Amino acid sequence: MTDTTTTIRIPGNHLMTALLGEHDRSLRLIEQAFPDTSITVRSNEVHISGADGDTVRTLFEELLAVAESGQTIDDSTIRRTIDMVGADEQPSEVFAHEVLRATGGRSIRPKSVGQKKYVDAIGSNVITFGIGPAGTGKSWLAVAMAVRALQAGEVERIVLTRPAVEAGERLGFLPGDLMAKVDPYLRPLYDALHDMVGIEGLERLDDRNLVEVAPLAFMRGRTLNASFIILDEAQNTTPEQMKMFLTRIGFGSKAVVTGDVTQVDVDNNRSGLSGLEPILGSIDGIEFVRLSARDVVRHRIVQDIVDAYEKAGDRSNGSSAPRK
Repeated sequence: MTDTTTTIRIPGNHLMTALLGEHDRSLRLIEQAFPDTSITVRSNEVHISGADGDTVRTLFEELLAVAESGQTIDDSTIRRTIDMVGADEQPSEVFAHEVLRATGGRSIRPKSVGQKKYVDAIGSNVITFGIGPAGTGKSWLAVAMAVRALQAGEVERIVLTRPAVEAGERLGFLPGDLMAKVDPYLRPLYDALHDMVGIEGLERLDDRNLVEVAPLAFMRGRTLNASFIILDEAQNTTPEQMKMFLTRIGFGSKAVVTGDVTQVDVDNNRSGLSGLEPILGSIDGIEFVRLSARDVVRHRIVQDIVDAYEKAGDRSNGSSAPRK
């Protein structure tokens, strides 16, 4: 491989500080990722020389575009940008896509190419299936898109639902009335909504009956018009429940179905989400988006755990294959 020598000029001290990080922390992360390439900073210039010179130059150009858009560059952003540039992806385009301006001025944005594809699919389809492991932002981004649609007047209400089956437990084992029983199942969606609009915003939505939180069983016999409906943990539906839910969708509505087919808790592993893409994938207005460990946005150890389980599953599948 031929060594590359190049220089990037950074237009402004504030951008240089954003790129290098406090006490050059970001620079150190980049140097660790590319040990065969020398990176030297003089004034507002970054001199790059080595085997990965072209890649490192692209990395700095992408980070510069992110910084110029006013976004904060932290350790997570650096690591994700390194991974994405290595995969010939353009992180600046992903990070620049704002889904929602949440309470307190926080900007909700996709953090991976898979997440960007997911929010784009939600925006352009009637029904979107987001399938992937824990930590990939399936529910979080779906709620953000729901709030965005409600604020834009595209829908009249948000409906959040989940099957009340999890980890072998059933509603009857929980104390209290019906709403107290279903609260633990629906709380993750409600918490995400709380993070988007804040306490006062959520109270206003509740007072105006713009948000409905209900177990999946309550959907039977209804037609949901002008609604943004999120079915979470859909791997724990039965095929009959999934069909019932999908046929509830009325005029002016949009639905997002999220789930992880590796975490099925229904009896006999009869998940309504598994094997659904061959049946519905060719229908106009329906899109399946599959997220992977590369889209995990929680602590980095979560991504490592997901990777480890996927590798273990691959080995298991390989060992069970018949020998030729």
